[in-house]
This record gives sequence, structure tokens and C-alpha cells, in this order.
Amino acid sequence: MSTGAPGSTVPRRQLGRYLRELRNKSRLTVRAAAMALEWSEAKLWRIETGQTSLRSLDVAAMCNVYGAPADLTEALKALAKETKARGWWHAYGDVISEGFDLYIGLEEAASQLSWYESELIPGLLQTPDYARTLIEADNAGVDEQEIERRVRLRMERQQSLTRRTAPPTLHVVLNEGLLRRPIGGRKMMAHQLDHLTQVGRLPNVTIKVMSFSAELHPGVMSGPFVILRFPLNGDGTPTEPPTIYVDGYTGALYLDKPNEVERYSTAFDHMWASALNKHESLDLISEVARSYE
Repeated sequence: MSTGAPGSTVPRRQLGRYLRELRNKSRLTVRAAAMALEWSEAKLWRIETGQTSLRSLDVAAMCNVYGAPADLTEALKALAKETKARGWWHAYGDVISEGFDLYIGLEEAASQLSWYESELIPGLLQTPDYARTLIEADNAGVDEQEIERRVRLRMERQQSLTRRTAPPTLHVVLNEGLLRRPIGGRKMMAHQLDHLTQVGRLPNVTIKVMSFSAELHPGVMSGPFVILRFPLNGDGTPTEPPTIYVDGYTGALYLDKPNEVERYSTAFDHMWASALNKHESLDLISEVARSYE
């Protein structure tokens, strides 16, 4: 049972998935299992979705209720210890919104990200000034020191794109409209778009623009989303199942059922084919940047 990545996110997800499979095999509902364990259903749901670390004693109790064999129980207890490993982002734990540490860990572990954005520049491509403007607008009343820590957290995430060891492949489709919305003013937006063209020239990054002239495409219905794919094991199977991340105004969704992944993957492939090519996209981004100057 390999974790596949540093930090706690991947082991937590793996452990939750194994425990959910055990519960299903024992034909117990979430309610019945929670009652047997004397836990809340919410706690059990958080465990099964990888949103919390777990003690070995708790794993042993769950395995006992589910009738798991001794060797599997010991393996899962060992995996539970790995859920307490701390990734670099835990240093920002005081400013990470509830549940977002799960996404950061998945992003850090991913080998490929396919990202569609309709309204804002993706976090991995933002300048500090652009990020600060958004963070301030979304955190009214928060003091300046906390704002700066949130900005630094976002900048730290971006370092994965240029790390020396296995940087992820990033494919991005941007709606043309977000290029023409001068977040923070014209000067700031010009700088942001210049930065976008620079990052877009990295060998592992491809940015495409869905122009206004494009016909109806799936992104109009889906809204923004990210498809995260993970490195392969020696036998060619992924270390983690592909996961769709959808960031909502009041919370996030993590989707990993095969039919969900297939639907979003098909949507992204359609948009990728319909968008301007890489060179046309970078030319358009540069043209819009010059218009702000």
C-alpha cells in the first residue's frame, strides 16, 4: 500500500477508500456502521472521503466491526500512521480553509492537471498582486498579515510547476472573457497577462484560450473544474484514481466515480479541441495585455 506522494492527503484517501470497501463488503450502511462504532455519521463520512487523519486504534475498531482479517487490519493500521505525515502546506494550516488541504495535497501529488476556468486566472498561474486582490475581496475584515500568508501559500503551490523532479503537466483552457476583465486595474492585469505568457512557455505547461467566436461548448454548462491524474505504479495502474475537483462558492466537490471522471474528461477533451491552439492563444493573451497598457 504505497502512499504515492509526500504529506497526508494521499494516504488518507487510500485508507478511506479501503475502509469504505470493507464496510460495503460487510453490508453495513453508514448509519449502521456509525452506530456500531458509537460515532457520528459525519465523522465516518470524513474518514471515508480522506478528509481526516486516523489513529491506529480507530482503524482496528472499524476493522473489527467490518470483520476484516488480521493481516489486512495490521496493514491498514500501518497506513493510518502515514495519514499523520505533514506536507509543506501544513505550515499554513491557520489560513487554509476547511477541507482545502485535501486539494493541495492532491495537487502536489498529481502528475497531470487539466484545468478549465471561465472567470478567473487559475491559482497556479496568478501573480502575487492578482492573488492578493482576489483574497482580499473574498476575506473582508481579515487582517493584512493573514492576507499575506494566504498569498504566500498560493505562491508556494506554484513552485510545483518548476520543481526539478517530475513537475506536473498542466493543460489549461481559459475563457477569453477572463482575459478582458481587468482585475485590480489595467496595469495589474497587463502584468498578470504577461506572467501568463511566460508560464505558458514552460515545457510542461500548455495554455489555450476559448475565444468568443467558439460555438457552444461543455464548459458553458459545467463551469470551472480541474481533473487531477496521478503517477502510475510499475504495473501501469494509477497510484490514485483520477479525481475531479469542483470549487463551489460554499464548498468543494471531489468526484472520482468512473462515470463522473469520463464525463468531465470528455468535456475537457472537447474544449481542448475547440480552443485556439497554443501559439494563437499566447498571441491573443499578449494582444490583450498590450491593450491594457
